[in-house]
Amino acid sequence: MNEALCIRNVKSLGSDEPMDMVIREGRIESITPEIPENGRDLPVFDAEGMWVISGLWDCHTHFTQWSYTLGRLDLISARSAHEAMVMLRRHLDDLRAEGRLSPDRYVVGMRFRHSLWADDEQPTLAAIDEIAGDQPVALSSADMHCGWVNSAAARKLGVQVVESGLVGELEWFDAYCKLDDAPGATEELDRLLRNAELDAAGKGVVGVRDYEMAENIDTWIGRFGRGINGLRVRAGVYPERLQQAINDGWHTGDELPGSDGLGHVGAMKLISDGSLNTRSAYCSTPYSGIDPETFGTMSYTPEQIESYMFVAARHGFDIACHAIGDEANTIVLDCAERSKAHGSIEHAQMLKPTDIPRLAKLGLAASIQPQHAMDDRDVIARFWANPAGVPYAFKALHDAGTRLLMGSDAPVAPLDPWMAISAAVFGTESSDREPFQLEQCLDFDTALASSTAVGRTGLAVGDAADLVLLDRDPSRVTSPEGMQAMPGHVQATMLAGRWTFRR
Repeated sequence: MNEALCIRNVKSLGSDEPMDMVIREGRIESITPEIPENGRDLPVFDAEGMWVISGLWDCHTHFTQWSYTLGRLDLISARSAHEAMVMLRRHLDDLRAEGRLSPDRYVVGMRFRHSLWADDEQPTLAAIDEIAGDQPVALSSADMHCGWVNSAAARKLGVQVVESGLVGELEWFDAYCKLDDAPGATEELDRLLRNAELDAAGKGVVGVRDYEMAENIDTWIGRFGRGINGLRVRAGVYPERLQQAINDGWHTGDELPGSDGLGHVGAMKLISDGSLNTRSAYCSTPYSGIDPETFGTMSYTPEQIESYMFVAARHGFDIACHAIGDEANTIVLDCAERSKAHGSIEHAQMLKPTDIPRLAKLGLAASIQPQHAMDDRDVIARFWANPAGVPYAFKALHDAGTRLLMGSDAPVAPLDPWMAISAAVFGTESSDREPFQLEQCLDFDTALASSTAVGRTGLAVGDAADLVLLDRDPSRVTSPEGMQAMPGHVQATMLAGRWTFRR
């Protein structure tokens, strides 16, 4: 599996001095100005002056759902319910022409963002029933916290829908998992998983933390057994499956059998509250412009959260606790403090100023998704007009000593660390638009380091041979457009000493 070779003429970021690296048994054996004597008989790869960085990680994905976006209807560009239905009609016509429609199979769409649609352009059951008819159709929102289904899909999924056609949070989580058990889904998924791994490698990605709402440990053991092995994976466990994982003898960090060291058990993933886009993130002040008044909702009681954290900490599991609203973050931090749980707070999208230093004090990482700030900046203005906390406090967290882990929450945002780095560094999706919260932007070195497993920008002897070769130095990029274009400058990606991508 692991290739012993010498990589010649590579440069570290910010430098024009070439160096040579010896890779052996999946690790970096040496980094020197010239090939050492023990590397002179190895095959040579001449990088011809390319820059080298540590392999990139996406620290928050729903990898199955991201893989599906490479083969399902993507509604992210729809600006209204009408536009979404036009796209659905076209998609159904294409599937019908290919003979791929069946009342026994769901047609699935992804990533509609109704939080930014006008009040008279919101989803309705009548609209999706008119387009889909008897063909079961299930559409998932961009944040995956609600679904829009037609009557045929509602019957098949066993959910109740009202005039909006929307299925709310917890009911949608359960319903969405049923889509993966539909006829033909396994064969389709394996093909899309391989495509998604290659797509990730083409961006320099070597690993993901997978928080798919599924039995992830057994799922990934099976995938590695079928040769789906293009990434390192830390497979998360949800609270309802935690006791079974404990009974089976698992702990965070345990290696998954058959993965050749690429797969490990991840953290217990717990979703404490909802999301901003569905106005269900739990806040200490009410959402603006919403009648009747709402503060959002908690998915579990504080007592349940604390109990799960105690069980996780007692049995060797890290936590990865989703908390978006400022009040949810306070509750989660209180629970972590009492339970002495360790791990990460996922999203931490709005924090009270008094809570910002608490993550570092408790030894918790902040797992952030900078692209969400770009996607949500207009939603914040609409629904968090008078927040009691600081939204997307990236630099404040970093300055307080919190370890940052960067990711995408794919498919909520694309699995693309360069997009996340761009959002974190420049604070805007375009040079034509002013930065959002310039005071919370990160420097490039911090953003890149937060996108790696080693937590630094440079490679060192003894590191796993997970690396990326680039024909442009990203530390010298000066615009969001330039950073977003960096995937096109990835020339090669190596995972544990073997190439997973070569341009």
